[in-house]
Amino acid sequence: MFVKVCGLRTVEQIDKAIEYGYDAIGVVTYHKSKRYSPPEEAARLAAYAKGKIATFVVGLHYSDVETVAPVFDYVQIYETRQITNLVLASKDMPPEGFDYRYFVYDASVGSGVFGPFPDWLKGISGKLIVAGGLNKENVCSVIRELRPFGVDVSSGVEKDGVKDFRLMQEFIEAVRNCR
Repeated sequence: MFVKVCGLRTVEQIDKAIEYGYDAIGVVTYHKSKRYSPPEEAARLAAYAKGKIATFVVGLHYSDVETVAPVFDYVQIYETRQITNLVLASKDMPPEGFDYRYFVYDASVGSGVFGPFPDWLKGISGKLIVAGGLNKENVCSVIRELRPFGVDVSSGVEKDGVKDFRLMQEFIEAVRNCR
């Protein structure tokens, strides 16, 4: 199971993600996000992580990530734009015939609200990453129900708006121990 932790803002958080066995990290460059990293800082984090863990730059639109997109492995945006390393994020079904590397289903659009899943998600085989309000208590039921390629967590591993290392470790342990 592919596991991504999103909204990282420090090298210490990246180190913990690597230590705990996460597969990828996300750095948010959408300026209205409470997890916002300015472009210079986002590029520094991507450079630090290079070769150690997969990196995603995250924004609503391509214009949010454009200046740093080349230094990240993947570009995660909520718009259909044909780019090589696109991770399309949406609460709606992806367009028929549209090419993307992964599809992140996030009904909360980054707000961390957990909700029911539409039936069509079960048809996104091999490319589906589920996000939105996941935490150590609900992630296993999501994995059992949808059988996604991966899961993506952000607010579910935060305490008072900051990544909590104990919660990060407990989340990935919950995923790894899910039967």
